[in-house]
Amino acid sequence: MEQSLITNILMWIVPLSLAIILHEVAHGWVAYKLGDSTAKDLGRLSLNPIGHIDPIGTLLVPGMLMLSGAHFLFGWAKPVPVMFNRLNNPRRDMVWVALAGPGANLLMVIAWALFAKLCISLMSYETTSFQFMMGVVQKGIIINLVLMVFNLLPMLPLDGGRVVHGLLPRELGDKYAVTEPWGMFVVVALLATGIISKIIGPPLDYLSRLVFSFVIGAPV
Repeated sequence: MEQSLITNILMWIVPLSLAIILHEVAHGWVAYKLGDSTAKDLGRLSLNPIGHIDPIGTLLVPGMLMLSGAHFLFGWAKPVPVMFNRLNNPRRDMVWVALAGPGANLLMVIAWALFAKLCISLMSYETTSFQFMMGVVQKGIIINLVLMVFNLLPMLPLDGGRVVHGLLPRELGDKYAVTEPWGMFVVVALLATGIISKIIGPPLDYLSRLVFSFVIGAPV
């Protein structure tokens, strides 16, 4: 295995693991605070990655993207179980539980950006360790922006779809919920055809330029 590939894998593994695991843990933690202890009872609020590994989303898909030389990495963890009927106010609290995942990704974007500023102020630009750390930071920012924007698409079973479901009047929300069994097939089709990239590309481009301009201290 080439040294550059090994380095690339090492740069991806930590930010990707944190992004997908904390996204799921955030769902379970907010659900627990709002009345549903399912995730906590099953031990899914732990940061131990073993309990969150999805063979396809955590291993196969990221691995194939990495080996194919893709410019970004994408994946998902095993979904944290949430029993919406156990929430204090199911329709309202569903929205907060859904927003918790993208919210966690947003906080990680901010954390990676602040960490980058710290590295820039304390480390020499010419060192190998600086180049490596900035590679990790760059990937951490991109991964979390992709997960945040992608999951906010208003399609079930994505988080954005659950937000829409919770905000719609009950009758319309129930009709909208009927689309969930086919939602993942639609998502996969949009990914396979590249349509997703065209949808989330513009907001991702703007947000990434905004974040990196903050990191390097330059205007967008």
